[in-house]
Amino acid sequence: MAQAGVEDNSKPKANPSSINWSEIDTILLDMDGTLLDLNFDLHFWMEYLPLVLANKHNLTHQESKDKFYPVMRAEEGKLHWYCLDYWQKIFELDIAKLKEDVAHLIQIHPFVLEFLEQARQHNKRIYLVTNAHRKTIQLKMRVTNLEQYFDTIISSHDYDAAKEDQDFWQKLDESIHLDKAKSVFFDDSKTVLKSAKKFGIGTVVAISKPSSKIETKLVEGFINIETFEHTLPVKPHA
Repeated sequence: MAQAGVEDNSKPKANPSSINWSEIDTILLDMDGTLLDLNFDLHFWMEYLPLVLANKHNLTHQESKDKFYPVMRAEEGKLHWYCLDYWQKIFELDIAKLKEDVAHLIQIHPFVLEFLEQARQHNKRIYLVTNAHRKTIQLKMRVTNLEQYFDTIISSHDYDAAKEDQDFWQKLDESIHLDKAKSVFFDDSKTVLKSAKKFGIGTVVAISKPSSKIETKLVEGFINIETFEHTLPVKPHA
């Protein structure tokens, strides 16, 4: 499920010099809000799904939101929050199929392709590390064709632990053998960014504009970038 993951209203100052590419050999990338516009996810969960539920239960759109938002929010930050199978069971709807209805909203953020191309050219290890369910990943990779850029795609569901939990990072480390000091992680959720920092990932970068429909907002305590333009150029590992 979507998370805006941002707090403060201050205008961030991009500081690409804080990313020392010559010291980095591994890139860890969130998907929703980081590589892809969070507008798709926010629209689906906050608008489209409540509309479908309103029709199913003979409610107005607003009545549906009032009834079902608390049900969803109760699972925020937990693995269930991101699990399509869980919500399919709760709402008795084919959530993956419903996502196809608004798949035209799936968009790659500006400068992401340039960033990934340069990262590949310089032989960085590139991993997609997402809380998204595998069914969601499959849909978005089909629409965006981004899968070709990643060494591996890792879902928190593989580890039975969300990125908010230290268990996720420990299992990730066991799986891909991280050199934490030489790794950079990009995400739009402050809770997840804090978790990565706590685990010891050397460079942790916040996306300050996860959705094209939301104003840029500073994520305090981290390097902030609005788009991946502020990461360029990617340089080879020394």
